[in-house]
Amino acid sequence: MVVDVEGIIRCIRHRDDSGVHNQLQEFNREYAQCFFFDTEERDKRNQRKMEEFRKNKVRDCRDSDSDCDEKDQEDRGLLLRQSLAVVLVRFIRTGVHCRLLRVALRTLRILSRDKRILGPFLTDNALLTLAKLAGLSTSDANDDVSDPDSDFFDNIICSLAEVKAPMCRGYRHNTEVNDQNEECSAFEDDANSDVSATNCSDLDSISCSRSHRPSINETHRGSIHQKELERGRKDRRESKMDGDDEEDGASGEEVAKKEALKVLCNVVYNSTWAQERFSALRLICGLKERLSSGISCPASSSVQFYELRLTFLTTALRPELSTQLQQEGGVSILSAALEGYLEVQWKEQYECVLDPAAQPISLETSQRIIEILKILFNVTHRAHRQAPSEADAALYRHLVAILRLCMTRKCMLPEDTDELQGHTVNLLSALPLQCLDVLLMVPLELDSEQCQGVNMDCVHTLLLFMERRLEAGDKAKEKLTPILSLLTESCRAHKETRHYIRKYILPPLRDVSQKPEEGCTLKSRLIRLMTHLDTDLKHCAADFIFVLCKENVRRFVKYTGYGNAAGLLATRGLLGGPASRTSCSDTLYSSDSDSDTEEYRQVKDRINLVTGRVEREQTDHMEGMTEEEKEEEAKSLIRLFNKLSRDNIIQPMGVDADGKLVPMAGLRENSLTEESASDTDEIENGSNQ
Repeated sequence: MVVDVEGIIRCIRHRDDSGVHNQLQEFNREYAQCFFFDTEERDKRNQRKMEEFRKNKVRDCRDSDSDCDEKDQEDRGLLLRQSLAVVLVRFIRTGVHCRLLRVALRTLRILSRDKRILGPFLTDNALLTLAKLAGLSTSDANDDVSDPDSDFFDNIICSLAEVKAPMCRGYRHNTEVNDQNEECSAFEDDANSDVSATNCSDLDSISCSRSHRPSINETHRGSIHQKELERGRKDRRESKMDGDDEEDGASGEEVAKKEALKVLCNVVYNSTWAQERFSALRLICGLKERLSSGISCPASSSVQFYELRLTFLTTALRPELSTQLQQEGGVSILSAALEGYLEVQWKEQYECVLDPAAQPISLETSQRIIEILKILFNVTHRAHRQAPSEADAALYRHLVAILRLCMTRKCMLPEDTDELQGHTVNLLSALPLQCLDVLLMVPLELDSEQCQGVNMDCVHTLLLFMERRLEAGDKAKEKLTPILSLLTESCRAHKETRHYIRKYILPPLRDVSQKPEEGCTLKSRLIRLMTHLDTDLKHCAADFIFVLCKENVRRFVKYTGYGNAAGLLATRGLLGGPASRTSCSDTLYSSDSDSDTEEYRQVKDRINLVTGRVEREQTDHMEGMTEEEKEEEAKSLIRLFNKLSRDNIIQPMGVDADGKLVPMAGLRENSLTEESASDTDEIENGSNQ
């Protein structure tokens, strides 16, 4: 570590606030966008060096001392950061002026990115101190908050002095070896080529860049390697760099609160113990109070974003905290916050005013709304399969009306709009199904999408959202499963929704010259998902199409082909059984018919049920063979299948009495058992006669 940690500690000991401020600022500038390699990254780096050494066939001119020196360097750097964290946690508890406090908290935020040095942050005293600075608690730490005595600083400085001497000796030794072995430069990878990607735990930044320009402090062999973080979505939330002392319209107290919240976010995210202590200290109550007080002034400062981010982390990582927040009125508090950010105007009890001329949602506001939606998902996702009480049902319907507005509003950037709608869909899929009727309880207007007199504007928006997700293609399971589940359940519950979506996705069949999965239509893309490698996504897509066919097997096979439908039919035990068994659902569907088009009726008899299309006429490969030759060909095929079965290359399957696929061996055993039982019954009946 290049920054003089010992000098910082001496300045703190002598209460040299100016010196502390300057040196901490230097530390923050140097490491503002850096992350320290963990043990796994160090091992990977050493492995790459060894592979490079072997590839270039460089003579073994270096022993293991260099690797040990590098490991010692990193261990010493780790001790330096730990010592700095210990001192700063004590320092901010003694009461320092606001300007110095902000700089110290920024240093702690950088240090809290490293999982290996979180010890000083994990005590109750440290957590309560940070919570108090963040405005989440008024409790003081239990131990003495006066200045530490001289022994405290002397012990720290003494321990640093013990590692400083071997560090210098190790560096001089490495320098001499480098001078004497210039031919080993292929084995030496300096910071220029050490660009392994690491996962960033600091929530200020999202992704890591693949390369960076090393500073002057990284150029020597054995330095502590860092990874520069690519500035991502954080830039869109904040207009200033982290190193700036002043922010637009933000007081010093607000900046300090924000920095303390960032430290808590990092610590809670990186440490299970911190999550447990956060729960035990009931700091969620302070967060709830902050959220409640922020409803009256929802656009005051970026502090609120990090309050929401910390609430999301705690409710996601500690289920009991999401339950506690729900029991203490979290849904109503967060719904009110949504209303404030969206500037909702109510027309009826469950109807918001949709102003087509409304300004796009700003970048900062959209990020806060997204955090609220994520928290609400954590709080409400257990209610999906439960019958809500009357009071809860009214609360959820009120929330659904606001979510309908979220689906229609636009953000300044298209990707923000897509993200907002994605989290809205996730939350809608978590709410009780009977409360989603609010999406349809909107009067028709001149330009409204409608079906049987019901407003389908929101359903149409959901369909367009699903179509965009299908076209995107990346992260298919994560992005498609919620919307497919939501539309499937909505179609089961509301016949108007099912009828409208079916006309949009499964129009009457006319052209059956292509396989159902071929083409670029919405139907063909969904049918392709029915054979996807991911089981959950495959079943979601198949279930959606099955419900659109009113869970009728004949109709389902007609639209998808037996080959695509086989997976769902096998899962539900519909591959065989009585011919009259065409549906397996308790849902009462309407009796609207599925009339065939004239084009379909003309080619219906020539459609291959497996592929779902009209196949070209195939030549008979057995034409001209005698009966003996055909019989020999059949025996040859049987021998081949038997060989493949014995070698466990294939496993012959059959359909049992319940319509499910089972191994043929099991079918044979069951058949023999049934025959044996039948023979026994006949013998017993005969003897009785």
